[in-house]
Amino acid sequence: MAVDIRVVGGSLISVTGEPPFGDVSRFGSARKPAGLTPTVRGSDRTVRYGHISKQGDPWLRWIMCEAAHVAKRSPDYIDFYARIAHRRGKKIAIIAVARKLLTRAYHVLREADEAARDTAMPCCSP
Repeated sequence: MAVDIRVVGGSLISVTGEPPFGDVSRFGSARKPAGLTPTVRGSDRTVRYGHISKQGDPWLRWIMCEAAHVAKRSPDYIDFYARIAHRRGKKIAIIAVARKLLTRAYHVLREADEAARDTAMPCCSP
């Protein structure tokens, strides 16, 4: 079953369906499922950030980048996108917006998962 992520005017409206990466709670952070985190190479006081890790679902990474192209024109993300695009470039700014969208989608899915778990397991009574 596919995930239906609805973005209207750049705002995340809903996330429905079964995530392609399985249970949301098994990930420690929102960026892990799609591989949108930068690679880090560091030694002592020197830290170098590289390309995105791509250690995740390529379909999810693609759909989040497509949603970011729509979201960059919305009032919620236009300033964030413009600031990063001016400083680092348009492609990096799209990935940054995709990370923000993925973080929102992750939290929506996690809260829905917790709510479903709470309703499925009512308080134990004798």
